[in-house]
Amino acid sequence: MSSSLASAPHTGSAARPQGAGWALVAALLGFFVMTLDALIVNVALPEIGRGFGGGITGLQWVVDGYTLMFAALLLSAGSITDRVGARRAFGVGLAVFVAASAACGFAPNLGVLIGARLVQGAGAAVIVPASLALLREAYPDPARRARAISVWAMGGSVGAAAGPVAGGVLSLVDWRMIFFVNLPVGVLALLLLTRTTPSPRRAGTGFDWAGQVSAVAAMGGLTYGAIEAGASGFTAPRVLIAFGVAALAGALFLVTQDRGRHPMVPLPLLRARTMLVSAGVGFSLNVGFYGMVFLLSLYLQQTRGLSSLATGMAFLPMTLLTAFISPSAAWFAARFGQRMPVVTGQLTMAAGLLVLGLVPASAPTWLMVLLMIPVGAGGSLAVPALTALLLDRVPAERAGTASGVLNASRQVGGALAVAVFGALTARHAGFVHGMHASLLSAAALVLATAATSVLLRPGAAAQPTPAKHLEREAAA
Repeated sequence: MSSSLASAPHTGSAARPQGAGWALVAALLGFFVMTLDALIVNVALPEIGRGFGGGITGLQWVVDGYTLMFAALLLSAGSITDRVGARRAFGVGLAVFVAASAACGFAPNLGVLIGARLVQGAGAAVIVPASLALLREAYPDPARRARAISVWAMGGSVGAAAGPVAGGVLSLVDWRMIFFVNLPVGVLALLLLTRTTPSPRRAGTGFDWAGQVSAVAAMGGLTYGAIEAGASGFTAPRVLIAFGVAALAGALFLVTQDRGRHPMVPLPLLRARTMLVSAGVGFSLNVGFYGMVFLLSLYLQQTRGLSSLATGMAFLPMTLLTAFISPSAAWFAARFGQRMPVVTGQLTMAAGLLVLGLVPASAPTWLMVLLMIPVGAGGSLAVPALTALLLDRVPAERAGTASGVLNASRQVGGALAVAVFGALTARHAGFVHGMHASLLSAAALVLATAATSVLLRPGAAAQPTPAKHLEREAAA
């Protein structure tokens, strides 16, 4: 079986498999609810702190514990999805996420809440690659798949942008509602999943235990080190140890994928130009978006004195526009090519971050609200086209692995943005100066990956043998 980054054969007007529509709605709801949960907690942190007590470090782990498990398990989840089947993996991941959400809502203390958030992150790590693999199976035709991915991405974009709004509104009732809201959405998605076509398994191959363990250790060490660096500094012993573990585990991972009999992520997949550029772009987009939401959530409450509800409502214009951008991404890609929305989205985000980083502290709040819009809109335009472009060049049996690599890079980008930007605002000459430095750094990074996006080759590959095609992409 090929593990190449070659395109599956173009199916032209191939009919959709039975249950494709249900698969799309289930995938959209799953992606929406897990993305919502990544950001909904931010605005509600003051209420959680008043309810449970504890210092800022404990509250930080309420947010970052989710991110830690999410980032650490994404690569493993993508590989497991390909082996057990997309529908089965999606169902298990969503069921774990829903159960952990209920545990968060009923948590009697901060320790239990953090533990439940870790389990939530593990479930979310399975949902993302499984949902994309589900769509890869349900929509074999590239044009239909691109439209489906745009709808799927709309769920994530709206969930990410609506998180602060929903957190502000629900925390007025009870902060526990931010977790209970996941239950009906998750259960509905599970019911819809039962109406989809069963997914094939990739039987007959061994399990890459060395690759799985080293990948989790590398991603976990990197994310933990970044999180702790924000609170303790990059020279703290535990931070240095975590980064050392990440480096050693990362090196071991590469060795196991090169020499192992059944590699989890074959090195030709990682070396291929499309995979490398896509991962870099995904990383920078999350640095820009998650970094901006993190910084402005704190800025509007701590510096401008807005309430949690008012802070959430400040993100509403961006949320509303995002709902319209993602579905139009497929049309934009069909009209101008898949590479164009990837580049345009990054340039739009970079422009928003640049202006936000340059506006003076005396700027009115409404101006800050307006300047958030291009940041969210740029990501909403770029992500669907980027995802569709990658999946068009990946055979269905590798869709989970490839999407796991892409989304792992995105989650690491978000985690590093929160950690590094938090450190800059704490150690700079005042919060506003640190915020401006962080936003300008994010703008520079997004501009850099926008330049590399010209290397992306949209569309289905010609039909050389997978091995030859893979060798050309890896060598390019």
